[in-house]
Amino acid sequence: MKIALASSDGKNVNLHFGKAFKFSIYEVEGNKPKYLETREVEKNLEEKHQWDKSLKIIKDCDVVICVQAGMKARLGLKKAGIKILEDEGPVDEVLDRYILHEEFMASF
Repeated sequence: MKIALASSDGKNVNLHFGKAFKFSIYEVEGNKPKYLETREVEKNLEEKHQWDKSLKIIKDCDVVICVQAGMKARLGLKKAGIKILEDEGPVDEVLDRYILHEEFMASF
């Protein structure tokens, strides 16, 4: 499973999906996250809605974790088959929470 984290510094999940200019990409196999790369999104500070630019850069991911996302972005992500979660904090803690949640849900 490939996870995109909206992160300005690669250390913290701290960006809104539509305003994110960087995504840290991780591969998760079992319960082990592995950093793959950082992807940058060109944004125009004059434009208000740019969620589609973020979507294009993470279209090969299964999950995106960001601080927040607007309704249009949520619908676009759903249509693309990408699960969206809202969380924030240090990358390792956010990934650990997600992995623990997935393991818990799989037990049902």
